[in-house]
This record gives sequence, structure tokens and C-alpha cells, in this order.
Amino acid sequence: MLLQWTKYAQRLGEKGYKIMESLLLINDPKLDGTSITFELPNEGSKLDFESEMIGLLRHLRGHLHNHDITIEVNVNESIEIRRNFTDQDRYNRFLEINPNIELLRTTFGLDLDA
Repeated sequence: MLLQWTKYAQRLGEKGYKIMESLLLINDPKLDGTSITFELPNEGSKLDFESEMIGLLRHLRGHLHNHDITIEVNVNESIEIRRNFTDQDRYNRFLEINPNIELLRTTFGLDLDA
């Protein structure tokens, strides 16, 4: 789920929706069964997120083959905002999710500076 969440955020960023990308990457969503709980730092962020939530749900439901997925958004003004803007930050995040990415990178001689 987290991998598809991040892919969707990156796709938004590539389309120029940098604010939505950063909202999706502020922190990691928590999965409990088919319910995803996501915390945002303020009500304004929540409103912006909710405007994109239908597209995100469509993406997650399609790629995870589960149409029961729901997203609950909570406002927690004490959360620390984390931004993943550089390629190295994104690579490190994917490496946390799947350590096999390093094997793929070294096997094919891939570089982050492209």
C-alpha cells in the first residue's frame, strides 16, 4: 500500500502538483485492514487532500485490487512535517520500503543523477 501511495504522490509531482505531492509525503499513512488513516498538520491541508482523495482512492483500489479501501483523514497540529524532494531522499525512502532496490541499482549500474 505504501509503495502505491508513494507512486501516486510522485506521479502528481511529475504533473506539476507539487503541493499535493508534499501533502501525500508529509508522513506515512497507517493501514488497519482496509482502512487507511492519514494525519495532516492543519485543516487547510486536510481540505486540499480531500479534493484529491477520490483520485488517490481510485489508484489504490485499482493497483491493490481491493475496492473496500477507505481513507480517514485526521488533523494533528503537532506532527512534524517531512518533505521528500530530492532524488536521494526518494531513493532512501524506497530503500526503506524494499531493500532489494539496492540490488537492482547495482546490478544494472543505475545512478540517481540522471
